[in-house]
Amino acid sequence: MIPLTRREFLENSMLVAAAVAAAALPKSLAAAETRAASASDKITVGIIGCGIRGKQHARELAKLADCEIACVCDPDPTRADEVAAQLVEAKRARPKTVQDLRVLLEDKSIDAVFVATPNHWHVLAAIWAMQAGKDVYVEKPVSHNIVEGRRMVEAARKLGRICQGGTQYRSSGPNAAAVDYMRKGELGEVKLARSIVYGGRGSIGAPGEYPVPGHVDYNLFCGPAPMGPLRRPKLHYDWHWFWATGNGELGNNNIHSLDVVRWGLGVTGLGRSVISFGGRLGYKDAAETPNTQVVIFDFGDKTIISETRGLKTEPFSATMKGGNIFYGTKGIIAGGSLFDLEGTLVRPFEGKGENHFVNFLNAVRSRKVSDLRADILEGHQSTALCHIGNISYRLGRRASTAEIKQQLGKLRSATHALETFERTEKHLATNRVNAAENQLTLGAPLQVEPKEERFVSNRAANELLAREYRSPFVLPSLKQI
Repeated sequence: MIPLTRREFLENSMLVAAAVAAAALPKSLAAAETRAASASDKITVGIIGCGIRGKQHARELAKLADCEIACVCDPDPTRADEVAAQLVEAKRARPKTVQDLRVLLEDKSIDAVFVATPNHWHVLAAIWAMQAGKDVYVEKPVSHNIVEGRRMVEAARKLGRICQGGTQYRSSGPNAAAVDYMRKGELGEVKLARSIVYGGRGSIGAPGEYPVPGHVDYNLFCGPAPMGPLRRPKLHYDWHWFWATGNGELGNNNIHSLDVVRWGLGVTGLGRSVISFGGRLGYKDAAETPNTQVVIFDFGDKTIISETRGLKTEPFSATMKGGNIFYGTKGIIAGGSLFDLEGTLVRPFEGKGENHFVNFLNAVRSRKVSDLRADILEGHQSTALCHIGNISYRLGRRASTAEIKQQLGKLRSATHALETFERTEKHLATNRVNAAENQLTLGAPLQVEPKEERFVSNRAANELLAREYRSPFVLPSLKQI
């Protein structure tokens, strides 16, 4: 075994203690509460996208007596049928099932939609829904690229719609209490925070040309993305690992802890600069996105370091595979708990949370954007961090470990960046991946114009802020909205 550094031991100990403390807290914010409602309170909704997350939406919404699920939609009709059957089993009326989301959006009885599609459909589905007069809950990451994410925010404001991002950790009472604690200065000066997501992801299979299931409307599945041959064995879910449809693990799961970290630090926009390093290591398969990735975000006097691991790894602690850590001059916050500077648990944070779906529906009733726990602007800014991290990686080059260390040594946060790189090397070594021999990808160091949401003097990077849309699935301009 490779020995732990003192910092690793300290962080592991903190998160173990935090997990034990969290286990004693009230029921998770993810569980919706059933409550009675009058007919005038009832909101009629549709679900677009019936995969893993769409099924979770249906399960939670079915618990709400003041919510009627009238229609569910998926280009794969078997998945829509599964959700419909799930609702019947939950003693709810069987909803209408459709393949084309435009049919759902034409239904004037539907007040709001829940978008749980693949990432490349998130914004277009949301904007079309808002243009149809509906409020929108859109899953994380809220966009596939930065330009369309900003357009969704603009559409919500212009049309006066309620639009919530699916970053539900903002509805956690303990998280809100921890953020408030930092806002009051009780943690002292906080200059560094980490967003950590570790989880095994195996090979998705060899690249090739595979048949699309005959019952799937592949044109609708691809939508805004190119409609090329299927280059992976499995159509569903593995779209996450291709740039045309997904955003890798950084956008899939790390978005949650990145959002909490950005919230806790109180930073807005895209920061001053970004750099990423990593690779798809340990096996060769059809996928494009990295399974090992570190991103360092420079916000001037504050730094965010994001770590994503997909190879077999020891969890960050014995009982938690990931989370967020805030380092203050008076203490440390990790996993929703407060620690002293030596890593001794002081107390878990407590606070009254709210189910994220219920929060959205309540804001639909009140018509107050301020009632949302995760307004779309917040979702856009946190998602955009994932995008700029991926852009740095995509514009990178193979580099030696010496070259990577040299580049990281130039950063404001050089000490923390280099320590993270050394831990990453150890992690790869346990998976028999020699970083020096395999040559990791060193992402391009990118300077950011935060107000413009663009990069400074980098045409290649700016070209990745948007995408080409396939007609008729085209992002409308602000004038067209």
